[in-house]
Amino acid sequence: MREIVLISDPRVVSIPVEESGEPLVDVRGRLRTDDRLADPEGDFARLREGLLTRLEAAQAQLPPGYRLLVVEGYRPVAAQQQIFEEYSASLRATFPEMSPEELWSAASRYVSPVEVAPHTAGAAVDLTLCTEDGAELDMGTPVNATPEQSGGACYTDVPGLSTEARHHRKLLASVLEPAGLVNYPTEWWHWSYGDRYWAMVTRSPAARYGPRLP
Repeated sequence: MREIVLISDPRVVSIPVEESGEPLVDVRGRLRTDDRLADPEGDFARLREGLLTRLEAAQAQLPPGYRLLVVEGYRPVAAQQQIFEEYSASLRATFPEMSPEELWSAASRYVSPVEVAPHTAGAAVDLTLCTEDGAELDMGTPVNATPEQSGGACYTDVPGLSTEARHHRKLLASVLEPAGLVNYPTEWWHWSYGDRYWAMVTRSPAARYGPRLP
């Protein structure tokens, strides 16, 4: 696998944000969504307009019979903080020998620290592929499988995947990357546009989106 820069890396955290002011918009009716992480407010189905239009462009490039399936987009800051703390606590219980710094880095493989989290900006989307009738395709792991649960198979370029799962991951990347999105390489399902991680990967001088209220 290629070198992985975690989202908590100083090279990412130090990137400034030049907020574009783009609104959060509802993707429902424009892309297929899944309700496994649906919330009463509908935050899960909101994304920045610039990200959504790029996802629509990516959708148009998929072969017949394939669809993008959005699982989660915008996540309020409080929800992001809770997820990070809960995952950090589970790691602490499993690996009590880890220092606070090691725990912080390990947690960042799977959950972004709140100060740099692209979901809180509406700049990231967790998604997968499905058929026209909504049946999810084999991607090697479920969406949101932790490194511990999946034995590391959640990493995008992990070796040892089945031929089918590898094909589907490559197909997903083949439409999302040309549309301008970047992948967080520890999570095959996590793609973003306009956040600090996107700025680091694309060598942009600043991120376009910072944390937003719904």
